[in-house]
Amino acid sequence: MKLRLLMTCCFLPLVAVIYSQTIPQEIYDNLNKSASVYYAYPQVDEQYTPAPAGYTPFYISHYGRHGSRYLIADTDYLSVMQVLEKAAAIGFLSEKGQDVYRRLQLVWKDAQGLGGQLTPLGYKQHREIAGRMFHNFPEVFEGNKNISARSTVVIRCALSMTAFCETLKGLNPKLQITYGSGDRYMNYLNYWNEDARNFTSDESSWRESYRKFRKEHICPERLMKLLFTNQAYVEQHINAEELMIGLYWIASDMQNVDLGISFYDIFEGKELFDIWQVFNYSHYVCNGTCPWGKEFVQRTFIPLLENILESAEDAIKDRSAAATLRFGHDGNVMPLTGLLHLEGCYAEETNPEDFYRVWSDFKIVPMAANVQLIFFSKKGSDDILVKFMLNEKEVKVPLESDVVPYYHWADVEKFYRNYIARLLL
Repeated sequence: MKLRLLMTCCFLPLVAVIYSQTIPQEIYDNLNKSASVYYAYPQVDEQYTPAPAGYTPFYISHYGRHGSRYLIADTDYLSVMQVLEKAAAIGFLSEKGQDVYRRLQLVWKDAQGLGGQLTPLGYKQHREIAGRMFHNFPEVFEGNKNISARSTVVIRCALSMTAFCETLKGLNPKLQITYGSGDRYMNYLNYWNEDARNFTSDESSWRESYRKFRKEHICPERLMKLLFTNQAYVEQHINAEELMIGLYWIASDMQNVDLGISFYDIFEGKELFDIWQVFNYSHYVCNGTCPWGKEFVQRTFIPLLENILESAEDAIKDRSAAATLRFGHDGNVMPLTGLLHLEGCYAEETNPEDFYRVWSDFKIVPMAANVQLIFFSKKGSDDILVKFMLNEKEVKVPLESDVVPYYHWADVEKFYRNYIARLLL
């Protein structure tokens, strides 16, 4: 075990170097990845490692983010449009600015009144994930087995749950699905205790460093010259940084709607990479494993990990359970992946310039992101194996196993119980 941990510690820096070298180019090659948590769920074409001989799947524990959505509020569109509208009225929009304003009007026509709601793609993502789950692990969904489905109280999560479960029910009408969405479930699906809320607040001590980083990495001057003909007007009447960020989010969300409209032509690749770094910074500190507040964040998600452990124990004892499905938000999936120690999700870094080198939000929480624990049993044996998947890709955890990427559940449960105990010290 010590040799394994030593090898892991020596290997991680090399992985970080390779990882960091690829991230900027990865974004330049696919600008959609600069969208941070607005990155649409990527295509899945996985070849999975066969289970050890004699082991078959019998239960799945899942936590999924809602599917693709519009920007969180109508004001996210209107605040940008109003700036361009005022400039257009007095003739201060450039030709490119006028073109961008026309595109925004088309976007608004589609999005009006739907802030925060699922787009058609959001429903499709969950139907497809459910379909692949059913076909990849058919033994889990045989007969009239039970499925527990729970979502946060936010409608886009409940509708994601519905799309997912209706797909499973359509593939096997005998499945018995119980639905739930209410405050009763929020204490583990989306709970932030006072310490975590204080740490992530605007008044937290790390925010000063963040604001400095943001100022250094968001440079709107070139974009303002592209969109407006009168820079004195821009300086006097426009918050250039906020306008650039607003346009960035609208550009990011175009991959989640079916309009055939893009705004990436008004940004340079380096600008998108730098803006992404700003939001990746915030997500890593508030939801990831940055040492500044890792324990605050992880302690508040102990109830979710305990729910996973307890639900698994119940399913192992009572084989009538097919799956426990949970639906929430990016701010729930990110802490969970770190708490579970999923590969690529729990590295620690304290230099903001290096955050992106060890942790990338678009790899962890695209729209419809999901964590799946697949449980396997063998006839005549009490040994239970579990496989971890992040966004339907097999991932490792830092435990010894003779059957990687499968792990003995007894070892996994012990690891998590001990980790919870350490967090509570």
